[in-house]
Amino acid sequence: MIAALGTLLFFAATPVFANRAAHRLGSLHANCYRLAVAVLLLGAWAHLAGRGWGGAALGWFLLGGVVGFGIGGVAMFQSLPRLGSNLSTLIVQCLSAMVAAAVEWAWLGTRLTPLQVAAAAATLAGVAVGLMPKSLPRVSPGEWAVGLVWAMISALGQGIGAVISRKAFAVVAAAQERMDPGTAAYQRAIGGLLVAALVLGVAERWWPERRRETGRAWPWVLANALTGPVLGVAFYQWALRTTPAGVVQPIVAAAPLLTIPLAAWLEGTRPRGLYYAGAVLAVIGVTGLLVGR
Repeated sequence: MIAALGTLLFFAATPVFANRAAHRLGSLHANCYRLAVAVLLLGAWAHLAGRGWGGAALGWFLLGGVVGFGIGGVAMFQSLPRLGSNLSTLIVQCLSAMVAAAVEWAWLGTRLTPLQVAAAAATLAGVAVGLMPKSLPRVSPGEWAVGLVWAMISALGQGIGAVISRKAFAVVAAAQERMDPGTAAYQRAIGGLLVAALVLGVAERWWPERRRETGRAWPWVLANALTGPVLGVAFYQWALRTTPAGVVQPIVAAAPLLTIPLAAWLEGTRPRGLYYAGAVLAVIGVTGLLVGR
């Protein structure tokens, strides 16, 4: 569970850096560049000290990256401008945890204990309370519907992507191989980069983004890559190697509750009162997940 907590901390920091990179580069460019940096850094590790492109589960890890990193990430970026960050994150994080638990039970036969189910529910309830926006976004019904669909696609991608990683580690175990988290993250990042680059290429052809401060964006891109697809996902794969996705995802879902005070400290804002109630409830839930293993 140390790995899940590490994932929580890294994923809490990455949205702050991602927001600054996206502001300077555009969201599609920022997403693609961070994955490219991640592939380079993780690739250096994987080919020097890990398994590189080897392993019986290479195809599964690539597929997990396509579904989780690629489809899930691109869909999230499409939901954000329509529903706003709080509502988009609330829907994606809570729904992806439920998707992961349901798919893992149906596909891999993994069942959670009653305590784990109750603790996961408390964690997600805390996330919902803490991230609940003051008001719904003022957009047309059509934009609202499109944003909701994209958020649901992102949740499906992230939840299913987590279970695919669980399947990949099961294949590794069945083949009596060892797969380090860094190599798993590398193989997964390759799949995500393929989708991100394809989407960016299509978008550049038809809907080019306006880039404002390319040179000044790179420190934020690097920080986003390190806390997200490099260290964050390496810890994430480490957690999924030993722990059910239905337990890992609710813990990871609490990351935005740590992002809010970090962003408030950097930007000079103050969290709403409901945030604190949600954070307390989420801490109780995460504690239950840690104790209930």
